[in-house]
Amino acid sequence: MAEPAALPRQRPARRLRQRPPRRPRQPPGRLAAYRALLGAQVRSQTSYRTSFVVDLVGNLGGTVFDVFTVLVIFGVTRELGGFTVREALVVVGLSSAAFTTADLLVGNVERLPRYVRTGLFDAVLLRPLGALPQLLLMDLPLRKLSRAVFGVAVLAVAVGSAGIDWTPGRAALVVLAPLAGVVFFGSIFVATATVSFYWTESGELANSLTYGGKDFTSYPVTVFDGWFRAAFAYGMGFAFVSYQPALALLGRADPLGLPAWAGWAAPAVALVAAGLAAVAWRVGIRHYRSTGS
Repeated sequence: MAEPAALPRQRPARRLRQRPPRRPRQPPGRLAAYRALLGAQVRSQTSYRTSFVVDLVGNLGGTVFDVFTVLVIFGVTRELGGFTVREALVVVGLSSAAFTTADLLVGNVERLPRYVRTGLFDAVLLRPLGALPQLLLMDLPLRKLSRAVFGVAVLAVAVGSAGIDWTPGRAALVVLAPLAGVVFFGSIFVATATVSFYWTESGELANSLTYGGKDFTSYPVTVFDGWFRAAFAYGMGFAFVSYQPALALLGRADPLGLPAWAGWAAPAVALVAAGLAAVAWRVGIRHYRSTGS
């Protein structure tokens, strides 16, 4: 009998390599979302370069006018509230550097009354991001960057020409005082904006404290008198933005009789203001019931 034909050998099956399961993509973190908002603002505002440059130059006017006003006053007098022109320019420099930087970083929150009236704030609350950081990044006024740079430049020129007897403490204060002023003015911006949760037509009230506070801190406190000085300078703390730090930098005793350590209290006053503004913001957010209600 014929032998059966040999069956072909079967190759062993290849083992398929198992790929590790793909990890689901993690949603971008909050920091990345904030960077995206900021990047969108930068691209949108700088897309028309000529217009952006014109805005940068135009925004210098307000700060330049503040300095020019002080110089005009000293054109008819040698002292202003007991301060010479070089000493007064230190006060102006501290005020300008603090306010213009705070207005650049935080001033956009003054649009909150319009957002509340139009319902845009409801959309802000629906996003999984902090409401306040969103407000600060929405329509961020990059055109005000020139004002902040000019304000810092005024401070640098003022302290450089005032004949300050520099010590390590004063070198630290000339950096800390403007930063404390930024925090203080930023707190005023936020605290006054929260009034719109209760009264949507509160813009003029907010401006009287923010821009009015800027004008108040541009001059030595000694030029004011009575209840007005007591309320603004020490009741609300505006004296610790520029006047008291200027006294400490210049090595002068306070004509109003406050101790020397008051000139170094600006960071502490700024922290208190920031804490009060944070409380006001949280209470306002809890009070808000949306435009439809």
